[in-house]
Amino acid sequence: MTRLGGPGDDRASGPGEDVLALAREIGDAVDGLADLWAGAAQGARLRLPPQQLRALRILESAPGMNLTALAERMELGMPAASRLCDRLEAAGLLERMLHPRNRREVRLELTGPGRQILEEVAARRAKALAAVLAAMDPNALEALSGGMRGLVRAQRAAGRGPGRRLSP
Repeated sequence: MTRLGGPGDDRASGPGEDVLALAREIGDAVDGLADLWAGAAQGARLRLPPQQLRALRILESAPGMNLTALAERMELGMPAASRLCDRLEAAGLLERMLHPRNRREVRLELTGPGRQILEEVAARRAKALAAVLAAMDPNALEALSGGMRGLVRAQRAAGRGPGRRLSP
């Protein structure tokens, strides 16, 4: 395979190096997409730090999660997770509610405004990404689509599906 790094970087390499070079290219693309993603989110009517948006997305996918589970999922200590929830609750995006069968456990629930912010951010992100995708060559776009499906299948097969962190 040929590397796509730039002028003079067209030497062939072995299979292991090909995968590493591709991983670097994907890393560069992910960095660019992360910037696009963050910029789109910051245009929302309520600007939230990425960690707060991530907490809201996690709670949206697992309604009624408790603070311990959220802290574990976000890889935060309990004090940091509690402060994060304090900020979200003060902004009216999250409610703490007693568990109906275990009054010692507190459940975390998104409020209507919390859901609205997630919907707005998702729409802004989709629009920003669609603008980039629309500028792509149709053949490249089709190849990207197939490649993304393959990547997701490989992640799931490795037990590293969306929402799970990769080990270093």
